[in-house]
Amino acid sequence: MNAPNTAPNRDLREIIREEPLMTSRILDVLADGPHTVPEIAEAIGRPSHEAMYWVMGMRRYGWVREINVTPEGYFRYQAVEKKTRP
Repeated sequence: MNAPNTAPNRDLREIIREEPLMTSRILDVLADGPHTVPEIAEAIGRPSHEAMYWVMGMRRYGWVREINVTPEGYFRYQAVEKKTRP
């Protein structure tokens, strides 16, 4: 099995198709506090470029927001309280 950051590139449609499942998993990761995309990717066992698609979708629809920038230049994202969860 490939390590998360060395996984082969998948078709974008496959990545997007997993968005509802990954939204819940990412919100579970963010329940213990803000994380960067690489930290989220590691926690869910997926490559960073895939996690970036999901986090950006969640940001667009108001599920997460960036709160600060790490010294390395990564945004930290935190979950936004919503009435319903996917």
